[in-house]
Amino acid sequence: VQLQASGGGLVQAGGSLRLSCAGSGRTFSRFGMGWFRQAPGKEREFVAGITWSGGSSFYADSAKGRFTISRDNAKNTFYLQMNSLKPEDTAVYYCASRLDGWISSKGDEYAYWGQGTLVTVSS
Repeated sequence: VQLQASGGGLVQAGGSLRLSCAGSGRTFSRFGMGWFRQAPGKEREFVAGITWSGGSSFYADSAKGRFTISRDNAKNTFYLQMNSLKPEDTAVYYCASRLDGWISSKGDEYAYWGQGTLVTVSS
């Protein structure tokens, strides 16, 4: 599976962005997917995850109520809708794929990673 993240950019606090992650391969729809982020000088952290069907999702506390993860298996793409953005959301956002259909907040349980897309939120 190859993943390509896009949709990052510069936005003012309170604004919104939608990140996309396009995957290749016929098995895309079998895998659980996740979004992670890494801010300058900080460790990578989990943001949100979604099961293979899209039927279940899980969020970090920092994302709950503001971010929504979704997927469109017909398009081999999953998304992260980010609303009410804050300066502390500034980071490089990475999409990742597991080798099974479930969710995990642990980065080492994801096998494939996209290249990252930068989100900058100005105050």
